[in-house]
Amino acid sequence: MPVLPGAEPYRREGGEVGVLLCHGFTGSPQSLRPWAEYLAERGLTVSLPLLPGHGTRWEDMAVTGWQDWYAEVDRELRALTARCTQVFVFGLSMGGALSLRLAAKHGDAVSGLVLVNPANKVHGLSAYALPVARHLVRTTKGIASDIAKPGSEEVGYDRVPLHAAHSLRRFFQLVDGELPQVTQPLVLLHSPQDHVVPPADSARILSRVSSTDVTEILLEQSYHVATLDHDADRIFEESYAFIGRLAPSVGKEGTAAGG
Repeated sequence: MPVLPGAEPYRREGGEVGVLLCHGFTGSPQSLRPWAEYLAERGLTVSLPLLPGHGTRWEDMAVTGWQDWYAEVDRELRALTARCTQVFVFGLSMGGALSLRLAAKHGDAVSGLVLVNPANKVHGLSAYALPVARHLVRTTKGIASDIAKPGSEEVGYDRVPLHAAHSLRRFFQLVDGELPQVTQPLVLLHSPQDHVVPPADSARILSRVSSTDVTEILLEQSYHVATLDHDADRIFEESYAFIGRLAPSVGKEGTAAGG
């Protein structure tokens, strides 16, 4: 299947510091593309993969599960660590959960995390119905494009395949149990007005990780897809400053690259 316009993966070779960006459930790299380009312009090596089953049509996603999505970001992280001296992992929504698992599993190979409206749980009564409902109903209404900024649109599916949603629920349960293994420096940015992931998810993550270098930032002007919303510039700037603090060579590389 052809990839939806704008949903293509993005990679850029840069300096010795790398960043892996993980997009969200039913979304695509388009939601993080401006962030990835911002970092690449400042001399960083950037990888923003397209998760299996995403960026084409929901029918393709219906036959994938968390193991497929996680395997893709795990492979990208290994490729980055092979060529970079330090690697940071950034994620939006489900991409935040993927990022947390990478940090828990890879330890020192991940220098730091930046999470935007990270998801930790499938909420509501529907979550308990998923194991049965997925055999009766193929999809439910989509969650893409929860954005406050007029004219800003997310490239994502207008339907959620329930088989994939069931797999996502199991993945969240797995990651929740692994959160105490996360020790890396962490910046967590979340929107008080988020119609997809409630603030309780961010609170849960912050309460369970073992990280001691933690910064929490509220995105007052944005909804769920904050990377395409009013607070996007703040996310980009805060994340770059975070890398600069933990990888002092970054500022110098950025100057050399003309960023």
